[in-house]
Amino acid sequence: MFNDPELDGKYLGTITSDFVKVAKFLQEASYQLRTRKISDFPIFILNKKNTNLGEVLLRKEKHQLLWNYCFDFLETLLQIGVIDDIDNFKLFYKNPEEFACLLVIDDENSFTRFVYVPYPEDNSIF
Repeated sequence: MFNDPELDGKYLGTITSDFVKVAKFLQEASYQLRTRKISDFPIFILNKKNTNLGEVLLRKEKHQLLWNYCFDFLETLLQIGVIDDIDNFKLFYKNPEEFACLLVIDDENSFTRFVYVPYPEDNSIF
């Protein structure tokens, strides 16, 4: 799977419109996962349809979002084969205090990619 540090322009609008609404929530979830020593590499999975990956954090219908949000970890995604090169992944993985690692899955357009979005300075929470 392609691990790209830049957000694809095609998805920029829909992801960022949601991200502004959920960034504080994701940032806090990332902090809790890391401080509780669950994983140093939290990954948030965005999908428009339900997926078998990760645990659900936010459902798009319930929170009036364009994407569903789940969470998972490097270790789990490595075990199931979503990530195949741990060294390459860690090379691109950005500071989780400043960036959300998003695994964007759009089955309709056959798009699956890791992207990193910086947490905004001022954001709202549900």
